[in-house]
Amino acid sequence: MRSPVALGRGGWSASVALLAVVALTGGGLAAWKRSSIKRADAAHQPEPIESITMAVAKQRSYRPTATAIGTILALNSVTLKNELPGSVRRVNLTPGHIVAAGTVLVALDVSVEEADLAAQQAQADLAQTTLARVQRMLDAQAASQEELDQARAARDVALAQVSRTRALIARKTIRAPFRAKVGISDIHPGQYLDAGTEITTLQGVDAAANVDFNVAQNVAAQLRPGEAIAVSAADDAHPIAARIVAVDARIDPTTRNAMVRARIPAGGNAPAPGASVRVAVPAGPSVNVVSIPVSALRKGPGGDHVFLILPDSAGRPRAHDQAVQSGPVIEDEVVILAGLEAGQQVATSGSFKLRESVLVAADTTSNR
Repeated sequence: MRSPVALGRGGWSASVALLAVVALTGGGLAAWKRSSIKRADAAHQPEPIESITMAVAKQRSYRPTATAIGTILALNSVTLKNELPGSVRRVNLTPGHIVAAGTVLVALDVSVEEADLAAQQAQADLAQTTLARVQRMLDAQAASQEELDQARAARDVALAQVSRTRALIARKTIRAPFRAKVGISDIHPGQYLDAGTEITTLQGVDAAANVDFNVAQNVAAQLRPGEAIAVSAADDAHPIAARIVAVDARIDPTTRNAMVRARIPAGGNAPAPGASVRVAVPAGPSVNVVSIPVSALRKGPGGDHVFLILPDSAGRPRAHDQAVQSGPVIEDEVVILAGLEAGQQVATSGSFKLRESVLVAADTTSNR
């Protein structure tokens, strides 16, 4: 027979176990109830919708281009140097000033040559008078043919001396060979100039201008005179139209590049001569590609992508992440080389907030 003490301890343990089972059962029922309530609330809550604008990818013709650095050149450009030595008598060199063709820029001292010219002119006049007298005497049979020939030769020598001195004076008077803008000069009256001294530079102010640049030999092989290119200054977002006028026949053996010259026509607002510009040159045949607005292209760690707008099984528009290979930007459009087909709809404004399969409400815009 068990003792009362032992019986009391067994009843207490059973009671504790029973209470634990009841508590666990109640907790489980409560958790199940809360989960059921949440599922019911979620079932009645509407699916979020993102508002976006979408555009249709379109097909366009695209020609690959290569970029080169070019230099603007005036159609006429010259560095003025004096042919003969002498002292400067007069200077008309204002930096930045535009001078007309034939304007005297520097005049060297020609006082000695002018004195020689006066003497030689007098000799030429005397020789001409003597020739006329001998001619009359020959007509009257008072002189021989030999005397007439000598008089004519003396006249010709005198005239040649006059022409030579006039040429020396002209070579000591330096004129503008064409309408141009004057560069910086350090020539002053009274200064003695040795032959070949650099006086200044002249840049033609023609409305048109040249641009020279180098391209790889495989690109140069495809270029032809008359082909259009685009020239952009460093501070100008709008390219300037130009056309190729010549491709050098020689390839540089060191760089394997060829020199190309293009012409910016009158009215093209060409940069100043010597300016550095970027040149976009055709680098292959035209191909058909797809273009979309720039705002539709997204960039991420995995590369470029767009959000396609496609209907789900219920016909509702949803966003789907699509990887693409992007090309150059042309105005406000970006060329898509792979991953997208013409006619597909893509998200533009508001695409930054999209995720895979999200429901969207879209307004359609047309890209040009």
